[in-house]
Formats: sequence, structure tokens, C-alpha cells
Amino acid sequence: MSLTHVSLTRFLIEEGRAGRVNADLRLLIEVVARACKSISVAVGKGALGGVLGDAGSGNVQGEAQKKLDVLSNEILLEANAWGGHLAACASEEMEHCFPIPDAHPRGNFLLLFDPLDGSSNIDINASVGTIFSVLHCPEGIAEPEDAHFLQPGREQVAAGYCLYGPSTMLVLTLGHGTHVFTLDREQGSFVLTRRDLSIPEETAEFAVNASNQRHWEPPMQAYVGDLLAGKTGPRGKDFNMRWVAAMVADVHRILTRGGIFTYPIDAKCRDKGGRLRLMYEANPMALLVEQAGGAASTGRERMLDVQPTALHQRVPVFMGSRNEVEQAVRYHHAHDHPAA
Repeated sequence: MSLTHVSLTRFLIEEGRAGRVNADLRLLIEVVARACKSISVAVGKGALGGVLGDAGSGNVQGEAQKKLDVLSNEILLEANAWGGHLAACASEEMEHCFPIPDAHPRGNFLLLFDPLDGSSNIDINASVGTIFSVLHCPEGIAEPEDAHFLQPGREQVAAGYCLYGPSTMLVLTLGHGTHVFTLDREQGSFVLTRRDLSIPEETAEFAVNASNQRHWEPPMQAYVGDLLAGKTGPRGKDFNMRWVAAMVADVHRILTRGGIFTYPIDAKCRDKGGRLRLMYEANPMALLVEQAGGAASTGRERMLDVQPTALHQRVPVFMGSRNEVEQAVRYHHAHDHPAA
């Protein structure tokens, strides 16, 4: 199928004919995409829309919410409430899941989302995005609860993100490759622009918040130290560092040209288990990365094999070019098992 004028709707219809998506999942993806278009409009208005600055509230993690955090969350909740394809949804911005109201029909899917990843970048007009994950609702569940969302990432039916940058892009996987759609603002529709992304196995680029270096564990200290040693160090080549401070933007760069994105556990977040959320950020991004031929790990375990224990669980993250992720894991293994 040619990329020319292949809309998201046509792509999903073709995937349905191939037996890779049913009607309800197709509707869910289309509704999420429409919601993301609304968020894109709000982001694009910036100061003209009165949406910049703090909302004066905090989310369940105790973080200050931006006005666009709240607005994006409301857009996604409202868009998905009435379609009949969802049993419940959960958001990084809400303490508990949100079952579909009795006034609307319920479907068999669960939707999780980070409505506006990187919202600290909003006020400086840098890239932000929406991340989402789709799971099956367990059979026989009439009233979904938080516990029903606690499925390993390998159980995801679909995952994706929308990046609000110079152009608005939807990156999607249904478990059969990772594909990129670009919003045609004149037509108002997402158009397939890259099929089957492939992350290079080797890289000379890494992304990390270096300001936390003094708080890192010894294996992370050793790993980054060797990267920075360059050609004269153990790795034998020079590495570049890139950091946007929005996971969706950093991972998009890696999906596009390779690299490794890292947010390790450190002394500041050890009591929480890590910095990034497993269900809203790490799992959907891990599925996208793996479907593009990359790898994703906590440093000690494959990300998609982690068994969730809480809706807002946090984890350390290493994802991107397969060989580089394996290198980072080796440093952690060598530290944990020095005699091995």
C-alpha cells in the first residue's frame, strides 16, 4: 500500500481486513486521534488561548499541574466517554481509574494516558505530547477498578503518542510495527508518512538528565562515565548527548534516528521506584520501541515483563537502540553479580 494519501482511517480499515484490529479498537484509536487534534489546537494557540501557566492544582504525584495538563485530561476523558468502546480509562493526572458512566454503553478495552507529557516545556514553546496505552478489560468485569489495569506491558493491544511540535505527529503500534502519521492541517486528518520504523541497533547518541549524576547508582555512573570517555575510553568512540526534557520528544528522536533514552533510578527517586510512570509512559513507549526493533529495560528487567503493582507505579527506564540498551543492562548486571 502506497503512503500517498493513506489516511489513519484507511490504514485502520486495511489493518482490520488483515485481521489485526477489530471495529471497537479502530473506533478507539480514531477517537484518541481526534482528541489529540483538539489538544494540538490548544497547544498551538499558546498565550492567545489563555492556556499557559499553572492551573493552581496538583496531580496525584504531588506535581504542579499546568492549565494544559487539566485541559488535555478533560478533552481525552470527554472524547472517550460515550463511544461504547471503553470499559474504563486511567490518567496520570487522576488518582484512580474512571469507569465509563452508566449513561453510556461500555466496551471491552481499557485506556491509559499521559494527557500532556513534558508540560514543563509549554511555557517556553518546546515540544510536548500525549502518550496512550490500550489493554483488554478482563472478561466478566462489570465495574472496572484500578486492579484491572495492572497488566504487564506485553499485554498491550495498542500504544502510541502524539507529538505537538513544528508538525503534529501520531506514532502508533497495533503490535505489528510502528508507524508515523502526520496531521494535514488543511484536511484535518492524519496521513501515513512513515511505515515500519526501524531503530538502528548501534548508536553514538544518548539522552539523560545529567544534573542528577551525583545521585546515580554506581552502574549508571560507570556506564555514562565510559560514554563520556569517548574514543580513548573503553567504548572506543565519541558519544553525543541530547536532552529535550519531554520523554515523548526524546523517544521520537530515537525512533527516528536511533539513540538511547535513560532515566535511571537515583537517590532522589529511590523510595518511589524511579522517575517515570510504568503504565502511562514506560510501557507504551517500550512497545513502540520494541516494535521498531529496539529494546526497553529497567536496567535489570525487560520493561514489558514488569508486573505492575500500582496504577501510578514508577520505574527506571532504558530504551532505544538494541545494542546500546544491552550495554547499559550489562553494567547493571556486572554491578549486581560481580562474580558472574
